[in-house]
Amino acid sequence: MTTADTAADAGSLGIGEVAGRTGLSVHALRFYEREGLLVGPVRRTSGGRRRYTTVDVDWLLICVRLRESGMPLADLKRFAELVRQGPGNEAERLRLLDAHQQRVEAQIQALQECRSVIAWKVGVYAEHLARGEADGLWDPTV
Repeated sequence: MTTADTAADAGSLGIGEVAGRTGLSVHALRFYEREGLLVGPVRRTSGGRRRYTTVDVDWLLICVRLRESGMPLADLKRFAELVRQGPGNEAERLRLLDAHQQRVEAQIQALQECRSVIAWKVGVYAEHLARGEADGLWDPTV
């Protein structure tokens, strides 16, 4: 490793460290880079090893949450592209995030309705079992 590499590495993280901090696999990190999902270029040592900054990690954590919440890859790519372009497109960024937030809110509402039905059924079964009257409960052969 050269002196320049050592200076460049001060405070930077290797791909394994970033994988540990973000929960992404090394393979996924390489995929994110190939797909243009990072907001800046990943620096490399003279030996070609990737070096990430804390800003890269913070951005990746946002990407992880957006993907976990169901943001389509195309939308995430567009969002990253807009951020890379810098100031002047905040309204478009907001439209992307707002549309995603609305989708997430709809998913939460649907899950809450599902949870309500499940809680009701759990209550029905618990009550019948507690009274010893579970025989034939939803028995399709009766």
